[in-house]
Amino acid sequence: MNVYDGQRIAAMLKTRGMVETDNVADADLIILNTCAVREKATNKVYSALGRIRRAKKESALFGIVGCVARESGADAFKRIPELNFVLGPQSYHKLPEIIDNPDTKLLNIDLGGLEKFDELPQMTQTPLVAYIPVQEGCNHCCTYCIVPYTRGREISRPFNDVINDTINAANTGAIEICFLGQNVNGYQYIDENGTTYRLSDLIRAAAQLPEIQRIRFTSSYPTEMTDDLIEIFGTEKKLLPFLNMPIQSGSPRILKLMNRPDDLNAYKTIVEKLKRVRPDIQISSDFIVGFPDETDEDFAETLRIAREIKYINSYSFKYSPRPHTAAALMKNQISEQIKSVRLQKLDAQLNENQREFNMSCIGAEMLCLYESADKTGKNLVFRTPYMQQCIVAKPDQKIASMQKIKIIDANKSCLHGEIIKSE
Repeated sequence: MNVYDGQRIAAMLKTRGMVETDNVADADLIILNTCAVREKATNKVYSALGRIRRAKKESALFGIVGCVARESGADAFKRIPELNFVLGPQSYHKLPEIIDNPDTKLLNIDLGGLEKFDELPQMTQTPLVAYIPVQEGCNHCCTYCIVPYTRGREISRPFNDVINDTINAANTGAIEICFLGQNVNGYQYIDENGTTYRLSDLIRAAAQLPEIQRIRFTSSYPTEMTDDLIEIFGTEKKLLPFLNMPIQSGSPRILKLMNRPDDLNAYKTIVEKLKRVRPDIQISSDFIVGFPDETDEDFAETLRIAREIKYINSYSFKYSPRPHTAAALMKNQISEQIKSVRLQKLDAQLNENQREFNMSCIGAEMLCLYESADKTGKNLVFRTPYMQQCIVAKPDQKIASMQKIKIIDANKSCLHGEIIKSE
């Protein structure tokens, strides 16, 4: 979501004649696009702001947008008096106001609705991978999560607006679409005729565009994996055989404390259904270790589910208390030392899962999406249908954006391959 927001901010400012620079000292406008999902991320924001105010030229405007702006509000001005603006994740379309009125300070952290999508200009050049938000906010209110406070309650964008953005992305360079939402598979829009549209309808419509060759979505919520969405994995080949479906913990007791779905059998049934309709599908997940009152037995259940499902890659974190969340007030907070030990053990299991899957890919031929050259310039980096990084030697001839590659080696982190030349 932050990548999308950053792209749209840059496109909006370019329509006003501005150009990007990598040098803080040269910039007339400096924007920190922020995430507040973990305490460490928020701390990094204020460290970066301190560095920026020392490095920027005196006349430069600077400020923060996004979730830390919403979390901090007016307190951000107290911590960094030189800030010119603090704009929440649904208010960054108001940046032109600060450019037109540089002597004022702008604070806008209203949750609002979908106004920013109406205000932002369409992209005139889209990267190969286009991020298309389909909804904002979340209604699930997991007890550890700050998103309902920073992004607000769940609201789905009109179906035609999403498809128009998708068509524009296809017409301006995109060949992969990633539908976005804090609860993306909860997308539901009812039009003026009473017709209900869900994420499966968005996928089906996007797949009709000849320019689009790959479709995926993130981040999904287990109970929102409805049958229509499961079934489209079996019928729509442009939809990648890869799904991030966060479980967070393998302990039903901890899941209940998290206000997450605590029926592990229901979660496993979803995975089984997906594998029946798409045998080559693979699952990734998110995990939190050290949630308040998590015992060694609870953590052992998390290790067990990680081994059983064999997630091919996952994001795992130590629990981080966030303001405005119920979990921050819970008793029996876990020590950092115990969190660190548990995270190390979980990461070892997840890394082994990833290594095993990567090794199983040796000998396979995959249609992969070009991403970039590596730092040496001697190799090219592609993304497989499972979002693995695949490195190949840079060929002499020009390559296509989508390239068939034979996997010849693998390790935990990535694959190595060779381009299959067309005959």
